[in-house]
Amino acid sequence: MIAVAALWIILLLSAGGFALDRVLTSAITRNFDDGLSYVLTSMAASAEIDDLGEVRLIRPLGDQRFLEVYSGLYWQISGPGYEPFRSRSLWDRALKIEKLPQGQDIHVYDSAEFETYDEGLVRVAEREIKLPMSDVSWRFQVAQSRSELDAQIRTIRNTLLISFAVLALGLIAMAAIQSVYGLWPLRSLRRSIADLRQGHLRRVEEGHLPSEVAPLVEELNALLDHNDRQAEEARAHAGNLAHALKTPLTVIMNAATAKAGDLDETVIREATTMRRQVDHHLARARAVGRRGHAQSRAEVWPSLESVERAVSRLYPHVRFDMDGDKEAMARVERQDLDEMLGNIIENAAKYGGGSVFVTVTRDATMVDIAVEDDGMGLSEADRAKLFNRGERLDQTKPGTGLGLAIVRDVAEIYGGTVSLEESEDMGGVLARLRLPLAG
Repeated sequence: MIAVAALWIILLLSAGGFALDRVLTSAITRNFDDGLSYVLTSMAASAEIDDLGEVRLIRPLGDQRFLEVYSGLYWQISGPGYEPFRSRSLWDRALKIEKLPQGQDIHVYDSAEFETYDEGLVRVAEREIKLPMSDVSWRFQVAQSRSELDAQIRTIRNTLLISFAVLALGLIAMAAIQSVYGLWPLRSLRRSIADLRQGHLRRVEEGHLPSEVAPLVEELNALLDHNDRQAEEARAHAGNLAHALKTPLTVIMNAATAKAGDLDETVIREATTMRRQVDHHLARARAVGRRGHAQSRAEVWPSLESVERAVSRLYPHVRFDMDGDKEAMARVERQDLDEMLGNIIENAAKYGGGSVFVTVTRDATMVDIAVEDDGMGLSEADRAKLFNRGERLDQTKPGTGLGLAIVRDVAEIYGGTVSLEESEDMGGVLARLRLPLAG
């Protein structure tokens, strides 16, 4: 950041300095040329033709340097067929006479004609004028050494260079201080993360952080909380699976130890139970992996029809009825929706009185699926127990007691809920599954 800022500052100041140098150099040069033009005008105003037809100045020019030999300031008047009329400062020299460019009143240029005398460049201003009582076009010329002009330009450039260098150093220093100061909270954050990794902290202390860094720390703490919940869910998942497999394994081991005659049937039955539990937990693991997947969506009604056909084959004596919104879509994966509905509807068919009624409704944000049976019903305390892992109220029927716990876990993963209530219409249990509505 500091290097990029320094490069950008240097580029901008270089461009600005170059532009300012051009403007100031042009202004100084123009002022210098104006001085030459003023002298040229004064010469023209003082010039007249004498009796011999030659040009003369009726009054001397005011600058003393015109009288000093090789002073660096010169004038000359020349015409065809006449000797040049020169300032005393030229002495034995003469200014060159070249053809004037077309369309220019006063021509100003740099000349190297005196470089052989180690005088360097001279700045020349010249024009042609016809004086009264003369048909000759007289060439009026004023020349001055560029040393004074170049000295002024060097002074300006040195001043600009020093000023812009100091300004660049100051801006770069300010950018460096700003970057170091602005990024300093990230150093504290790095140390806090190192303490987290070493186990010295549970969360990053927010404290007095800049408004630009505070959201990062909040998101980091939210990520830590999310990881803690994931770890807790993983522990619960492992506990669910261990509990589900422990009982069948114990039954198989006891039957094998006792050399029971129905060992093969026992192994097949308990292995089927264990496979079902493994399928349940794999489904939950898949749901966890798809947590927050915005594209997940499933049509509720086709899923209900599929589950109804499967459960009808297991419980052919049970009557199933469905009603409600056939267009509702939930924001879940289809196989997870089938798993949840299968557990709820199978429980209603297994423990009800022979009739199951399913109703689908939706509101602004949720899809509501109500599954009612005509069984004996449950007390409020018993309904709460059924969500505990391994909890079974009817031990005479096969099962593991994990169905509703799995339904609850998967529903919560997708942001939904499941609850057990009393069915007012059928007298049994009403299982209500609420899932986010897919837009």
